[in-house]
Parts: sequence; C-alpha cells; structure tokens
Amino acid sequence: MVSQPITFHRVSPGRRTLRRRHGDVSQRIRLATQVAFGAGAVAVGVQFVMWVRYFENAGLTTRVARPDGVEAWLPIAALMNLKSFVLTGEVPQAHAAGMFMLIAFLAISVLLRKAFCGWICPVGTISEWLWRMGGWCRLTVAPPRWLDVALRAPKYVLLALFGYVVVTMPVPEIRAFLGSPYGMVADVKMLNFFRDMGRLTAVVLTVIAVASLLVKNAWCRYLCPYGALMGLAALVSPTRIARNPDACIDCAKCAKACPAGLPVDRLASIHSAECTACMTCVSVCPAEGALDLTIGLRRGRVVPPWALAAAVAIVFCGVVAFARWNGYWHTALSDDVYFDLIPRASAFAHPR
Repeated sequence: MVSQPITFHRVSPGRRTLRRRHGDVSQRIRLATQVAFGAGAVAVGVQFVMWVRYFENAGLTTRVARPDGVEAWLPIAALMNLKSFVLTGEVPQAHAAGMFMLIAFLAISVLLRKAFCGWICPVGTISEWLWRMGGWCRLTVAPPRWLDVALRAPKYVLLALFGYVVVTMPVPEIRAFLGSPYGMVADVKMLNFFRDMGRLTAVVLTVIAVASLLVKNAWCRYLCPYGALMGLAALVSPTRIARNPDACIDCAKCAKACPAGLPVDRLASIHSAECTACMTCVSVCPAEGALDLTIGLRRGRVVPPWALAAAVAIVFCGVVAFARWNGYWHTALSDDVYFDLIPRASAFAHPR
C-alpha cells in the first residue's frame, strides 16, 4: 500500500488578516441587530408594565397605549390563532399581533435558517452573553457528543406537547379559550408570573442561568421549544453554511466556535436544525473562501452579514406593517373590560 503525501495548506498573513477583519464585521453587525431588537423588547416591556399599572391603580397613574408587541411572549396563543387562521381564513380578534410575529419568525427561519434565535431573540442574546462571560472566566465545558445530542431532546418533547394541545383543540374551543377572562389577559398573567415569582421558579431560572454560564447556549440548545419550532422550519431553508474543502486548512476553529456544537469542520454544508446562521464559525475561519454563509440549493451565492441583517429586518417589519396597515395588529378591548379583568388576573385559572 502506497502512502499518500501529506499536504500542508498555508494562508498568507495578509489573507488571514482580511478574513479576520470581515469576520469581525459580521459579528459587529449581528451584535447591533441583537441590541436593536433587545432594546425594542425592553421598551415594549416597560410600556406594558406602565399600561398594566394604570388599570391596576384605577386609572390614577400615567396612561400609555397597550404595546401589542408584548404578544411575542405568548407563543402558545400565537400557535392557536395561527391554526384558527389557517383553517378559517379569518384573522383572530384577540392577540393577532402575536400570530403575525410568529408568521414573521417562521418566514425568517424558512428563508435564513434559524436566524430568529441568533439575530433577534432577546432570550437567545442573553443566553449567548452568559456563555461568553463563562468563557472569559474559563468556566465553560463541552459535554461529550453523545450527551449533547441526547440533551437536545427535551425541547422537541416540549414542542410536541404544546403542538398536541393546539392540534387537538377545535377552532371553536380555541376562540372560546382566547375569549375567556384567562385568554384576554394572558399577557398580564405572563407578567404576573415573573412579578410574583415563587421559590421554585426562581430556583429554575437560577439553574438555567448557571447552566448557560457553563455550556454554550444551554437554554437554546436543550430546552427552548420555540427555537425547536424555528429549527424544524429551517430544515427547508436554502441558506446554509458551506465549506470549501480545497480552501480549508483543517484547523477546526469553526467547530470549536460554533454555539450549537456542530461539526462544521467535517461537513461540506450545514443542514442541521440547530444552526442559527450566527456566522460565528465564518468569523473565526482564517482561510479566505473556506467557509461562507450561502443561499441557493445548488451553487449558492455568498450572503454577506449586512444582507442577512437587512433581510431579517425587512421580513419582520414587512409583516408587522402589513398587519398594522390592515387593522389586524391591535387587540380591541374596552377600558371597562381591562379595569375589570386586570386587577383580578392572578385569580383566573386555566379553563382546561
């Protein structure tokens, strides 16, 4: 048997510097996108708290408009409304904004992989910052491959449970649920869940935060059912990370940097439902032309980071603008209903 000579690939310092500069740009653009959406989420949260307090205090505090964007935190209600909309063709009257945001996030996932998780989701951003902090403190650990794969199952189990509830619930029952006192103030009940946090909830959140310090994207990788849904939608996406074996120098920096723990260095392209199109692997690659985010089923075209950020913003803002323009965005309930229900929101039990 004749042994094959070993060929060592080298990258000139100038090309390595060029690739690193481009990589830094991609992560700066992603960080700016994350901060922009995160700031929007904080603004919505503050406005929502002020709005709730107005009705809790009998109108004696400052009156602000209800921020319908808060319905992004009601994913199950959004799934229910989406099912009702698909089967009847009628836009729901309650919490329709959540449904339209879900449609936008699914569209982004189909077009740009799970970019919702890597570029938009504020919880994903916090999770990422925690594990980066853990890395700076040298706390992060990499679980064995078999354990990492096994731990990804819970989020799909949770998604299956929620999906079963939504799929088996008839449309009239969905409308009755969302039209009940519980359904009408589901957003307020979500707020109260954190305002009146019990010991068990505090312990669970602390465990998740500590786990996020120790393992890259622990929440997103192992527990988030919303991310699992986006990942399944991303399986049909024409966008993917593509590796050019001829330019690759086999340094494995891409695999080490991947927040999802994917073997980027061993595959020609990444089709996994775990890929968030964060471009972290591309940013650390020292070999020009070895790794890129591409779009297209055959000969993919390289997607620059600014184009991905622009596409995310266009899809999201376009869907929101459509809903607003056609009068679907706002949940129209009278002040009398809110004055009656919001002070009693904590007492409402789930109707099922």
